[in-house]
Amino acid sequence: MNWLDQINWAADGLIPVIAQEAGTGKVLMVAWMNREALALTAAERRAVYWSRSRGRLWRKGEESGHTQTVREIRLDCDNDVILLLVDQKDGIACHTGRHSCFFKRLQDDQWLEIERIIAK
Repeated sequence: MNWLDQINWAADGLIPVIAQEAGTGKVLMVAWMNREALALTAAERRAVYWSRSRGRLWRKGEESGHTQTVREIRLDCDNDVILLLVDQKDGIACHTGRHSCFFKRLQDDQWLEIERIIAK
């Protein structure tokens, strides 16, 4: 059986993907992959996602230059979530110019931005 066939793809053919920084363990972002994106990621060792907003494959950093080199690809116990351990080029994973997409923290019933913008 092909390794891609062992994945429990959602009805829309996608699987959620968590990108985690290999050196720090920090969660950088959550994205989606289809079968082709995951196969390309494994072959190229560079993160390739399925962009739901663009409706096409998206190589992380194709416009910004902030690519993700993939060290490991892991599959969870239910075979329905992928974890990528990555090296994040320039330390910027978020399109807002921050290190991580998870830069808002709930405090006193308000969302506070807790990470600075590194670059636009």
